[in-house]
Amino acid sequence: MEAASYITRRIKPLEVLDEEGLELIERNADQLLEEVGIEFRDDPEALAVLKEAGAEVEHERVRFPRGLCRSVIQAHAPREFVQHARNPSRNVRIGGPHTVFAPGYGPPFVRDLEGGRRYATLEDFRNFVKLSYLSPYMHHSGGTVCEPVDVPVNKRHLDMVYAHMRYSDKAFMGSVTHPERAEDTVAMAKILFGEDFLRKRTVVTALINANSPMTFDATMLGAAKVYARNNQACIVSPFILSGAMSPVTAAGTLAQILAEVLAGVCLLQLIAPGAPCVFGTFSSSISMQSGAPTFGSPEAALVVYGAGQLARRLGLPYRSGGALSASKIADAQAAFESANTLQPTLLAGANFVLHAAGWLEGGLVMSYEKFAMDLDQLGMLQTFSEGVDLSENGQALDAIREVGPGSHFLGCAHTQANFATAFYQSSINDNNSFEQWREEGRLDADQRANQVWKRMLEEYEMPPIDPGLNEALLDYIAQRKAAMPDSDV
Repeated sequence: MEAASYITRRIKPLEVLDEEGLELIERNADQLLEEVGIEFRDDPEALAVLKEAGAEVEHERVRFPRGLCRSVIQAHAPREFVQHARNPSRNVRIGGPHTVFAPGYGPPFVRDLEGGRRYATLEDFRNFVKLSYLSPYMHHSGGTVCEPVDVPVNKRHLDMVYAHMRYSDKAFMGSVTHPERAEDTVAMAKILFGEDFLRKRTVVTALINANSPMTFDATMLGAAKVYARNNQACIVSPFILSGAMSPVTAAGTLAQILAEVLAGVCLLQLIAPGAPCVFGTFSSSISMQSGAPTFGSPEAALVVYGAGQLARRLGLPYRSGGALSASKIADAQAAFESANTLQPTLLAGANFVLHAAGWLEGGLVMSYEKFAMDLDQLGMLQTFSEGVDLSENGQALDAIREVGPGSHFLGCAHTQANFATAFYQSSINDNNSFEQWREEGRLDADQRANQVWKRMLEEYEMPPIDPGLNEALLDYIAQRKAAMPDSDV
């Protein structure tokens, strides 16, 4: 099936804050920046840049004059941008009314029905890249889809970036675990796209997490500066579990998120004016009894909606989380928690949706079966985002005239003309009779999803690539690996 490049939403975002509420949170964020400040740790350059721009620097604490961050961002940061894929038909537009789905990010474990829960390998990583490539509802190849622990920590980024480049032709994310690994990503992207192309266009997106509360560390700052200086996109994303990394209230959490994003994006715009940046959020809550993260809560949904409104007012594209769950398996808990995070993410107007498929166990596990289930849900959301068809065909007046009172629409011309595309066809759900379900093996959703992802991998065909470029990439990887001993950090 031909992949959709990205969603263009025809439904308006849901808003939970009125003008007075938005202004209140913006004032509170400005007050936090002015009075409390943000720490930029172990990065003298960042401190010097911010001081020169007018911020007050005391050791590693930076306090911003009211309005400084917003003025810098609105003067330079683009409201939307295109991330180019090596297949131009897969380019994605990030910002405005557009939504891009990307897979889960970061789990060290994987799960499937046969193998259970186990450490992820490079083969697993490649499999998830292939599944993302094959799905028409996954627009982006993602980044660290899972951690391949069978490869040394200091070298695995080379294999992961190459997997995105070779086993898919969709847009991808870069490494952020060390500034040198960000440099490797940029160097490989220059080989794949050409140095001149990369200088003028964005081909990599990078996830830059704030170390909430109110802190940026040297690792993330170093990687962010590499990407920004090369005109590549940074998602500046506070990592929030309300009650632990932010206040327990939605309004307090939103003020802190906004303050952290303002500070991080401001720094990048001072260093590289015009570099694409995304207003990121990862926000959920914790169990006040155990401290464990919880997902799908109404409070987290309010933060997702409110942050979307703040991002649009600031004039930045918006990133939020996707199909999140704390469940250990792809069960009913996983289904309703994922739906309760994924649907608010779409309705909040998120432009870049990370963790859109596969996530289990609070981000510790990528599940093959849940990945297939989530892809099916993404297809449903894509259909929903198209809104109500008000064309002549959508109005269906001829059908109503033809059928008239007291009959049915099954055999009318309009139904016959539209039956193949009228309704979304789920790849997972079983809507047949009990007797047919029993005769076909009594399969539950997990078992059906198992069949789906295996069939997808059996049908996978590697996208073509220029042999010279592929050889150049492999040579670069070999040289970089040979230049450093294996390390677990």
